[in-house]
Amino acid sequence: MKFLHKQLEKIKPNFEKGGKLYFLHSTFDAIETFLFVPGETTHQGVHIRDGIDLKRTMFTVVIAMLPVMLFGMWNVGYQHYLALDPATAPALMDCLLYGLIQVLPIVIVSYGVGLGIEFFFCQINGHKVNEGFLVTGLLIPLCLPPTIPLWMVAVGTAFAVIIGKEVFGGTGMNLLNPALTARVFLFFAYPAFMSGEYRADQEYVWFSANRAEVADGFSGATMLSQAAEGKDITHSAWSAWDAFTGIIPGSIGETSTLACLIGALILIATGIGSWRIITATFLGGAVMGLLLNVLGPIVAPNNMFMQMPFYYHLIIGGFAFGAVYMATDPVSASQTSKGKWVYGFLIGILCVLIRVFNPAYPEGMMLAILFMNVMAPLVDYFVINANKKRRLARATV
Repeated sequence: MKFLHKQLEKIKPNFEKGGKLYFLHSTFDAIETFLFVPGETTHQGVHIRDGIDLKRTMFTVVIAMLPVMLFGMWNVGYQHYLALDPATAPALMDCLLYGLIQVLPIVIVSYGVGLGIEFFFCQINGHKVNEGFLVTGLLIPLCLPPTIPLWMVAVGTAFAVIIGKEVFGGTGMNLLNPALTARVFLFFAYPAFMSGEYRADQEYVWFSANRAEVADGFSGATMLSQAAEGKDITHSAWSAWDAFTGIIPGSIGETSTLACLIGALILIATGIGSWRIITATFLGGAVMGLLLNVLGPIVAPNNMFMQMPFYYHLIIGGFAFGAVYMATDPVSASQTSKGKWVYGFLIGILCVLIRVFNPAYPEGMMLAILFMNVMAPLVDYFVINANKKRRLARATV
């Protein structure tokens, strides 16, 4: 590492003011600060000194997503081989290798397009390159189906970075979660590809000769879409344990609640993710699920979605993935301690309500988080005003 640092120091003057490559100073600064902690120190006033910066924070989140990504790759391969021969148990490495071949191009396109746009905006504005897309670039592929065409990944990523982020001022200024902005754009623009209704025998072939086979393996109804159609998923081909561990068809990184919880432990232990939001989201989903279980037999005895055991809402679809990685976005979430409880609780409630009462959008977590992203400042406003009133009531002249 010392050798690399010396080489960077040698070429650094070329990218500083007056150097022949100064027009690329933002790009060089991004690479240098990604590899090494910036050597900047404070000169006056009182500051909190810490060894962690935005890059290290984002890198920690990426590490927390590794369990989800690795399991997602394995599950892509597992579902592929299972669709080809249900009687044969595929080998671990075969599943991982096939999943890597299918998922890696999606990740490369996401990072390539997103970082390219961010570098472009920073260069023309003369700003430093921020690190928020280190996380967004991986979140976008994980919340997409493995059969999505690469050009859709590029279009969705570009929309998220430009419309969902840069128009608001870049990293730290976005109103909505950028990764969810990409997903919701693709969901409404290309619903057949996002819902699994598109069949491979039409005219879509991508990346490998076996692409049609893996598309067939992933097309069709998932547990969430079956529930939205009014079917009793408690007697489906997949058990609750399958849904919890994630051995079911679905988006690349959203199937395994267990992997999401491992990531949650990493985020909470490092202080990066809010345990209040995560806990409140699961609590809100459980409360609304239980309420619907009570009311279902009375008001809608034929609605199997309302009578589905409440814990199914927490382990199917993208509920756990959204609660751990999306709802906890430090920019678009509530900032106050009490506000985080309210914010997360309402996300859980809204997710279940959207799923049950609007089956056209069975993945309610996506819309619930985006709605609460917009409402987060209002939640914090009421919390802060309530604190002011309590303090004024205690104040004495």
